[in-house]
Amino acid sequence: MSVRIYQLSKEIGMENAALIELLRERGFEVKSASSTVDNISAESLREEFAQKNAASESEEEAAAAEPEAEEKAPPAPPTAPDLSKFVKSPEQIAQEKEDAKKAEEEARKAAAAAKVVAPPPPPAPAAPAPVAPPAPAAPKPMAPPPVAPPSGPAKVAPPAAKPTPAAPAPAAPPSVNPGVRAAAGAPAPAAPAPAAPPPVAPKPVAKAPAAPAPAGPPAPPAPPAMGAPKAPPPPPAGPGSVAPPAAAKAAPASGDPDEIKQISLKPPIVVRDFANELGVKPFKLISELMEMGIFASINQSLEENVASELAAKHGFLLEIRHRGEGNKAKKKQQKKEEIDETGDLEHRPPCVCIMGHVDHGKTSLLDYIRKANVTKGEAGGITQHIGAYQIEHNDHKITFLDTPGHEAFNSMRARGADVTDIAILVVAADDGFKPQTDEALKFIQKSGVQPIVAINKIDTKGANVDKVKQQMQERGIASEDWGGQTICVEVSALKGTGIEDLLDMVLLQAEVLELQANPKKKSSGVVIEASVEVGRGPTATVIVQSGTLKVGDALVCGPASTKVKAMLDENGKQLKKAPPATPVRVIGWSTTPDCGAVYETVKNEKTAKSLAADNEHQMKAEMAAMEDEATAGMSPQEKLFAAIAKTQKKTLRLIVKADAFGSLEAICEALTSITSEKVALEIIGKGVGVISKSDVEKAHAGEAEVIGFNVRSDNGVAAVAKNKAVKISSYQIIYELVDRVRDDMIEMLDPEYRENKIGAAEVRAVFPIAKGFVAGCLVTEGRVSHGANARVMRRNKVMHDSKVQTLRRVKDDVKEVRAGTECGIQIEKFNDYKPGDTIEIYEVHEIRPSL
Repeated sequence: MSVRIYQLSKEIGMENAALIELLRERGFEVKSASSTVDNISAESLREEFAQKNAASESEEEAAAAEPEAEEKAPPAPPTAPDLSKFVKSPEQIAQEKEDAKKAEEEARKAAAAAKVVAPPPPPAPAAPAPVAPPAPAAPKPMAPPPVAPPSGPAKVAPPAAKPTPAAPAPAAPPSVNPGVRAAAGAPAPAAPAPAAPPPVAPKPVAKAPAAPAPAGPPAPPAPPAMGAPKAPPPPPAGPGSVAPPAAAKAAPASGDPDEIKQISLKPPIVVRDFANELGVKPFKLISELMEMGIFASINQSLEENVASELAAKHGFLLEIRHRGEGNKAKKKQQKKEEIDETGDLEHRPPCVCIMGHVDHGKTSLLDYIRKANVTKGEAGGITQHIGAYQIEHNDHKITFLDTPGHEAFNSMRARGADVTDIAILVVAADDGFKPQTDEALKFIQKSGVQPIVAINKIDTKGANVDKVKQQMQERGIASEDWGGQTICVEVSALKGTGIEDLLDMVLLQAEVLELQANPKKKSSGVVIEASVEVGRGPTATVIVQSGTLKVGDALVCGPASTKVKAMLDENGKQLKKAPPATPVRVIGWSTTPDCGAVYETVKNEKTAKSLAADNEHQMKAEMAAMEDEATAGMSPQEKLFAAIAKTQKKTLRLIVKADAFGSLEAICEALTSITSEKVALEIIGKGVGVISKSDVEKAHAGEAEVIGFNVRSDNGVAAVAKNKAVKISSYQIIYELVDRVRDDMIEMLDPEYRENKIGAAEVRAVFPIAKGFVAGCLVTEGRVSHGANARVMRRNKVMHDSKVQTLRRVKDDVKEVRAGTECGIQIEKFNDYKPGDTIEIYEVHEIRPSL
């Protein structure tokens, strides 16, 4: 049950606006008098104000008793005034100003206000007057004559307050001007509060001296009682006069720093939202803007200086926080505030991760547990995604994660180990520990999870369980039957041998861990996998770690946000809510969230979008800072030369598209690991979903290739790619994609050439012919071939390099002459033969370059 604010305000005797303001100060989210508060808070407010009312009633009774005592006291006899005492010098006026400031500070800190009321004039009979509470003793000023001429600098001190309410002193007659200062040297009285007027006498209220206010007409005195003579009119304001008591009272109230509240807003500052923050109606705010000469609608944004001025007018201090400012501190504060209540903790199912080497039977083992066949759906028989499933065994639920075993999916395996409570390390009995097995074990040990080793394929030929246990002992995870602490179960994923024992061990380990979570708090969890589905848009598979995720919740995960429109389990069945340790697929994200990122539940969709925009802005700022840091310390010339060298270096540019974010992450990580000093690899674009025309346009502009993994091309993309001469390649197995990209990088390299000497001939004579000269040679080594590359050497200096144009043996043209045989050789475009020259014959072989 809850209580509305207007009902509560009637019960405690308080205005609606004041109660709303009080509740907002105490952290309640209320907007109007129709808002509600819980019964516990309402009851505490009733008790609080009941105590305050009782205290105020006791003060009123004490104040009512004081006038009765005043009536019994005889009035003070009139005496002739000594006006010379009240004529002040300039030094006294300056001293009075300082005393007034000090008195004003003391009056502001006083808990109760003094009530001072002047007695009736001498001709009138004595009348009861309210008496002020105790104040510092001051000399009683002399009463002036009934009619005093207006004087400039001369001032008359106000009547002094009584020292104690028990023994009241005779009150002095009223002063000529109720707003004048006290005489120099007299201590300032405490700040009085307005009191109820007496039945007969007028009510000039004495106020603590305040700073001079602009001169103006003084407030008219209260009408005199029936039968009493009129009080003399106050003199006009002089050079040393002060503001009326009402104005003097309002000044410290408006300047009190304790009453100034601070509000924080991010631009744009919309009139509607700004009015809600100030606690006023939007039309009232619009009217105030019109008074300032600004015509704005309810949905229009305001300038920052205008908003600050309006906030100050309503007693608020406006802090304008731009995007990216203070996000880290706010997140830390939220993390500190979110603490699980011990009484709300409940048992939750364990999250189990299945890890191991490729083709050791991880997915087959999960197939048997789920009674489904997932392996047939994976390309090449290997898992390339993280699958999240939940089963029930012995009336207990268990959540399973199946991680890839290929070496390219290191980050995905690490992510799977981080979000789980128990890890099952699958090892083939006929194969033992492999590199990916050792790597998975490192991830498990790093995350602090105790592994359960499942020795699979015990029914295959060549299975050796003892060898696997020996390898376990070498790695410090000895089996329980070998004196260790690691649970080891022998299973067969195809026949189902040992599967029940494995699940029993999982439940036993979960019971030892005492896994608990709070299902009543706001939901938070980890994104396991994300993808773009046709007809559904960006979707994400998440595991709820705490709280209960419900349809309609607003989530934020890095730069992505959503209002949960639908949730599906691993079988495609829609769910209304997901308790802790439940894997669900969430539909309706603004963009694909990052895998491994933590999502949080926020107040509403507007807040989620705002936080996502802030996170995106912060990520861009961090990337820009990293780029600046990479070039920090470089002179402008060095930056220029580095940019030129980057453009001259051969670079293979790629645009990568994948079906899921985890696969995209693994592919990019595998491609960036291909390093070469000859060719650079640059991924200029990546994304999740089908290959679109915009991808082809981007590839054409950046001279890049498009690589797809488990995705298809959109309609019309092939024609656009052919027209733009953009190469598109699609793959379903990750290592085939990586090998093809490596081959493309090698094709970009310039070919390498290697010379191989095959023969040599010595020039013995030179014979002229009709078209030049022919060298008569003796082949000294190897062979001389027609059309082969030939180089004429003279004294170890190359004279000409060309090809053998003519090769003759006696009078016949031949194709080849071997060592020890004489022949005639004519080289292309060369006739300067001399006896003793050497003609080298060589071949050039093209060698495929390597990275």
